[in-house]
Amino acid sequence: MIDTHAHLDACADRPSALIRRARSAGVDRIVTVGTGIESCRAALELAELHEEVFAALGIDPHQAGTEASRVGELRELLQHDRAVAVGETGLDYFRDGAPRERQRKLLDAQLELAAELGKPVVIHTRDADKDTAEALAGFEGTVVMHCFSSPGLLKTVVDRGYFVSFAGNITYPKANDLRAAAAQATAERILVETDSPYLAPQARRGRPNEPANVVLTLAALAEVRGVEADELGAQIDANAAAAFSLS
Repeated sequence: MIDTHAHLDACADRPSALIRRARSAGVDRIVTVGTGIESCRAALELAELHEEVFAALGIDPHQAGTEASRVGELRELLQHDRAVAVGETGLDYFRDGAPRERQRKLLDAQLELAAELGKPVVIHTRDADKDTAEALAGFEGTVVMHCFSSPGLLKTVVDRGYFVSFAGNITYPKANDLRAAAAQATAERILVETDSPYLAPQARRGRPNEPANVVLTLAALAEVRGVEADELGAQIDANAAAAFSLS
C-alpha cells in the first residue's frame, strides 16, 4: 500500500516513528512532498534515509510571493534519483497567500521543469478550477491532482487522463459531491493519500494525520466504488507505480 502524498517534515512525530506505524498498517511506500526549497531539502533527506520514502519537490502557490526566484535551485534538487515528481505546485484562490499572477507564473515555471525533466507534476488547486485547467491544457506530461476536492473539474481530469488522488476529506459527512466524483473516477487513474499531517479521516478527525491512516481513506474509497479494499489497494499501487515511475 502507498500513501501518495504526505508532508513528513511538517509532522510533529519523528518520521521514523511515522514510517514504523505506517509499515505496521500495511503502508510500505510514502511520497513525501516539499512545498518550498527548505521543505524540499528535508524531503530529499528523508528519502535518502528511508527506502520506503520517495520525494516530490516543488514550490506551492502560497510561496509564490517569496520563493518564485528559487526555481533554479528546485531544478538542481530534482536531479536527485529519489525525486519522483515536481510539486506540489498549482493555484490557490481560497487563501490567496500570494498574488494570483505570481502563482500562475510560478506554476508555469514548474510545468516547464516537469516537461524538461520528464517528471510528473503534482497539482494543488483550490477555488481555481478554470485557471488550473487552462494552465494545464498545454502540458503533455503526467498530471496528479492532489487532494482532489473539485468535482467540477472531474470531466476535464477524466478526459485528459490525469491521475486523481483522494484524501481523508472524502470521509467527511458533508462530502457527498466528492464521494460522487470518487465513484466516477477512472480505475486506472485513481490514487489515495493522507496529506499528513492535515485532513485526518473522520475516524481520526481532530488529531494530526499520518501515513498509517491512508488505509481508512482507502476503505471509504472502496465502499464508494463498490469494490473490496484489497482489490482497490492493488489497483492504486499499480497506478502509483505508473504515475511516479516506481519500481
